[in-house]
Amino acid sequence: MTITDFGWEDALSIVRASRSCANPNMGFQRQLQEFEKHDVDHFRQWLKEEYGENSLQDEQEAKVLLSKYKEQAMMQPGAGGRQWNNNFSSLPSLSYNNYTTET
Repeated sequence: MTITDFGWEDALSIVRASRSCANPNMGFQRQLQEFEKHDVDHFRQWLKEEYGENSLQDEQEAKVLLSKYKEQAMMQPGAGGRQWNNNFSSLPSLSYNNYTTET
């Protein structure tokens, strides 16, 4: 997310395109959302200041990978195994109280 301009959902899709078993739990997904919302711009700026522009083709390669991944997902909507539907925005937000062990 810091090297490219991708948000957390696209970044996760790119990881899944390479590692189909990638399935982070909801807590980690929430952390990715929070990182994107509050911190990623700061880290992107820091990387550019510290190391300059990225001379690699990371973002272009990731775009190609993401495009192929989404195309494949559209062609195989009912295939077996875990499927990434890229639709976490419809999930209700969880409050911190859902993670506590106190009763």
